[in-house]
Amino acid sequence: MKTIQAYRFALDLNPAQERAVYAHAGAARVAHNWALARVKAVMDQRAAERTYGVPDEQLTPSLSWSLAGLRKAWNAAKPDVAPWWPEVSKEAFNTGLDALARALKNWADSRSGKRKGRPVGFPRYKSRRRTTPSVRFTTGAIRVERDRKHVVLPRLGRLKVHESTRKLARRVEADTARIMSATLRRDGGRWYVAFCVEVERPDRTPARPESVVGVDVGVRHLAVLSTGDLVPNPRHLTDAQRRLRTLARAVSRKTGPDRRTGQRPSRRWRRACTRLSRAHARVANLRRDGLHKLTTRLATTHGTVVVEDLNVAGMLTNRRLARHIADAGFAEIRRQLAYKTTPNGGKLITADRWYPSSKTCSGCGTVKTKLALSEREYECGTCGLTLNRDLNAARNLAALAAQTTTAGSGPVAARGADRKTRARGQVAEKREPGTAPAGKTGTVPSQGGTTDRALTKAH
Repeated sequence: MKTIQAYRFALDLNPAQERAVYAHAGAARVAHNWALARVKAVMDQRAAERTYGVPDEQLTPSLSWSLAGLRKAWNAAKPDVAPWWPEVSKEAFNTGLDALARALKNWADSRSGKRKGRPVGFPRYKSRRRTTPSVRFTTGAIRVERDRKHVVLPRLGRLKVHESTRKLARRVEADTARIMSATLRRDGGRWYVAFCVEVERPDRTPARPESVVGVDVGVRHLAVLSTGDLVPNPRHLTDAQRRLRTLARAVSRKTGPDRRTGQRPSRRWRRACTRLSRAHARVANLRRDGLHKLTTRLATTHGTVVVEDLNVAGMLTNRRLARHIADAGFAEIRRQLAYKTTPNGGKLITADRWYPSSKTCSGCGTVKTKLALSEREYECGTCGLTLNRDLNAARNLAALAAQTTTAGSGPVAARGADRKTRARGQVAEKREPGTAPAGKTGTVPSQGGTTDRALTKAH
């Protein structure tokens, strides 16, 4: 089975190499901004001509928004716009133009209704200070050296890697991997190279193919499994908050840039910003490492994993819990499970956002109309079941696996998934504990919106 995988390595660049990489990232930004200005100028000109009553066939010719069209316009204008263009790789300009082509397509699809989700705004110019420097190479000499300590990229030559590349080198030497592209990006004061690789992997089977596990994420515990396991929430951001505040105050005391007066930042300000960005990068790395270990364990152990489609955006509107929810990374857990379960021979089932997993009794199926966030123990008034509310929700999620035989087909509509919840005390048909409830809908509208139910799941 062939899969697309990324290998990311930190780089140790000398000053000359770092200047060259910055030059390529700057070239991508210049090409992006020039093409965006050209697109806006043509759009404004055509709009003005229409107000003058000019027929459509006599309007200024439109500029193609595809990558090929933008590249053709750039190649014709680059001798005048960027006379230094031979000093960098053509892939640098292609990076900026490709990003603009994708942004314009997303904007057009969002306006026409072809793209789902939130409305996408019109592309903006990339700032030298605020934009993360990055450049992508798709052609040319892209390889990993045999010494496993260096990589080779077009025009940049041989770059030293901070860590060993043996994991990728072994696959390339065995002809089980093909490097498709390489992306250079600066993150947390350090440059990284990420290889997009097509990997040939043997078919895998989970350690427990018949096992079904429901995963209920939260703040008090990062994840509660239907098996009874409790995954603690490490709270990396909370632990680093004191140091982050100290570094942020140090930055505020330095002389930073000022656009109004044209003041340039001092070296001390730059060094303080580097220390702050490294501290944030360390928190992100710790969080990413913990989530990868959790999702890998779930994908390689259980044959079926059931998660919820939580309204994370609505949960972040709660100013008391927003920082803790963002630190937990609910969406990242689901994203990683989505691409890890299939290669490992398992499947992922996503419960509908409106499925009342916390309000439903995992023993008899009774659904409560309301369940306060402060109620940490679920008490069923019908069968007398009493257990942790998160464990009760995880068991209800695991029971959903019996209602579907397909994976990755979108949210599973279960009982109560039509935004309705039965009245307090109404009981579903009798079923054994741990089995799936029947696919019935309720009759009483649920109290509260998506944000209320999502916040109930936060703990």
